[in-house]
Amino acid sequence: MKILIVEDQLRLAEFLKKSLSKRAYTVTCVLSCGQAQDALCESSYDVIVLDVGLPDGDGFELLQRWRAAGFNEPVLILSARDAVQDRIKGLNLGADDYLSKPFSLGELLARVRSLLRRHTGVKRTSFEHRGLKLDLLSQSVYLNERLVEMTSREYALLEIFMQNPGRTLPRNVICEKIWESHRDVDRNLLDVYMSRLRTKLDTAQEEPFFRTVYGVGYKFA
Repeated sequence: MKILIVEDQLRLAEFLKKSLSKRAYTVTCVLSCGQAQDALCESSYDVIVLDVGLPDGDGFELLQRWRAAGFNEPVLILSARDAVQDRIKGLNLGADDYLSKPFSLGELLARVRSLLRRHTGVKRTSFEHRGLKLDLLSQSVYLNERLVEMTSREYALLEIFMQNPGRTLPRNVICEKIWESHRDVDRNLLDVYMSRLRTKLDTAQEEPFFRTVYGVGYKFA
């Protein structure tokens, strides 16, 4: 199980990473909103432990952006803000749980296990976005209820984007998920497949699904 810790207090972050790693979790620690966004572009996580007070932004606002973008992984807020209104705000913005500092390690571990139990085994069978539907069971794609024929590679590429709406995905991250080795991919191959997806999907839409973020990668909006 993979856990992302977003915590700017370095000693606390290292303590949490050590404690969770001892219990066989794979843990990544980041110190800011920007680093959290980058981490989520590069990988998916089973649970996120999110501090509210971060050096480059507010954790509540970050959580709100995630939920608005369709990000649905479980989030445990870990914060020194222990007022009732802060807990209510965090839960209303989409947090799955809220734990105030200072806290006991045992309670944090119990809450992480609870979140994992709630979400383990819940597998999505489809993704939908702006009239576009990807069915994982039949491996088919529909745009405004019309079947869109796709190759297996095009389907795999679209699945990555539909799992990450609103996020800018770096080119290397996309290639690592689609091709087993970068040696199999020349510089222009990803662009070729993106062009095919755009031809099949964007031509029927007033607002295109795909945006090129120059120097970085692509965004699905």
